[in-house]
Amino acid sequence: MLKKKILISGNEAIAQGAIQAGCSFYAGYPITPQNELIAYMAKHLPKTGGVFIQAESELAAINMVYGASAAGVRSMTSSSSPGISLKQEGISYIAGAQLPAVIVNIMRGGPGLGNIAPAQSDYFQATRSGGHGDYHAIVLAPGSVQEAYDLAQTSFALADKYRIPVMILGDGILGQMMEPIKLSTVKTKTVKAKPWALCGCLGRKPNIIKSFFLREGALEEFNLKLQKQYELIRKKEALFESLFLNDAKVIIVAYGTMARIVKSAINQLRLEKVKIGLIRPITLWPFPEAAFKSGDKKRKNLVVEMSYGQMLEDVKLAVNGGQKIEFLGRSGGGVPSVKEIINRIKKILLSH
Repeated sequence: MLKKKILISGNEAIAQGAIQAGCSFYAGYPITPQNELIAYMAKHLPKTGGVFIQAESELAAINMVYGASAAGVRSMTSSSSPGISLKQEGISYIAGAQLPAVIVNIMRGGPGLGNIAPAQSDYFQATRSGGHGDYHAIVLAPGSVQEAYDLAQTSFALADKYRIPVMILGDGILGQMMEPIKLSTVKTKTVKAKPWALCGCLGRKPNIIKSFFLREGALEEFNLKLQKQYELIRKKEALFESLFLNDAKVIIVAYGTMARIVKSAINQLRLEKVKIGLIRPITLWPFPEAAFKSGDKKRKNLVVEMSYGQMLEDVKLAVNGGQKIEFLGRSGGGVPSVKEIINRIKKILLSH
């Protein structure tokens, strides 16, 4: 059951969703534009019996999450682009130790310190796993404040199910914007005990959690085990939203906040009888390749991003040369407008 709506920001919605999912440990370090998330956790997580720590650095925060997760509690950290870069070694360690953890990235412009404006230019880092080694994190891209709240809860379930890091990839617009959302009536979910956790071994054999394999061939065996798990995740967990695929001559591919702007352009074009559709990946890894497998080979695709062509690479792989692809992107705080999108669509239709 759901109760009445409340007005809340995207950052706060993620925090509230995490608390209701049973998150009981959070460690983070302030950085714009995700500070509302850390402030919300500081205020509300201790009320549920959870532990909040403002760490001395991003490196400290991710390693605290590593330790808390190893102890069997649902654990989370959050940051924005430069801070997530600092966390990459720790994320690799978490993946290598097969620990569940949730990492939130509310993206800003880069490279370097960049600015505090919204961007989507951390796509490669998230989906190609910016740390060392052959690992993956599940990457979820909410497109609204309600979905940010919902996917925060989903992220903990997926992390525990596969013992894998899960990243929520938003941007400065989503983090700062406020929308009414419906909250679940469940205050805090009860998290089942984890038999693999390091929580004392009276009456049982001790558990071992590690990502260090020195015996010849042992690390390759472990990596092969991970690859089997990743293939299972690809088959079962890919999510996307689609609109008007049946008659569309051009499909726009966009995710997160960018997809909201694209929907406005689609609505205007549809009023003009232009046959236009949308594919919105919700999981960026695994990428929803199945969304591109059907449809007219003469169909064109326009990828729209707040980057200079990162998700574009995954769309090309999914289409595999079977359809034409064009690209519209801005970055460094630049956001493609409804007018820009409409003009590009009309240009594509006139040129073919």
